[in-house]
Amino acid sequence: MVDIGDKDTTRREAVAEGYVKMNRSTLDLIVSGRVPKGDVLQTARIAGICAAKKSPELVPLCHPIRVDSVSVDFEVCRERGALRVSSHVKATDRTGVEIEALTAVLISALTIYDMCKAVDREMEIERVRLISKSGGRSGEWKRNEDG
Repeated sequence: MVDIGDKDTTRREAVAEGYVKMNRSTLDLIVSGRVPKGDVLQTARIAGICAAKKSPELVPLCHPIRVDSVSVDFEVCRERGALRVSSHVKATDRTGVEIEALTAVLISALTIYDMCKAVDREMEIERVRLISKSGGRSGEWKRNEDG
């Protein structure tokens, strides 16, 4: 584990995103709230928030940090036949929150998959990636629009 004891405590933020590609009929079920297992988006949101806070238990060398806030949001992308899952994590600590943001997206996406697999076995989780981060020695970083 990397020693972060000499690093300054600063405001840290990270944004991540990913997509759950699915049949359009599955997307319609989610949007209309008719998935047999229940409210997919609210369940996936809570799962992602909880997962972000548990990142050090899931990723062996991830430092435990005091997470200040986690948000998980969804956007229906009908033209892609997908749900976009995004997370925004904030903390004031000695190390970044990129892993927490990515974990929130991944677990939210897995929850969507789990709740909808009975109606759509062809779903795919794709393009999970960091969009931006700020804070710490390395400062701000933002993904190029082409990336």
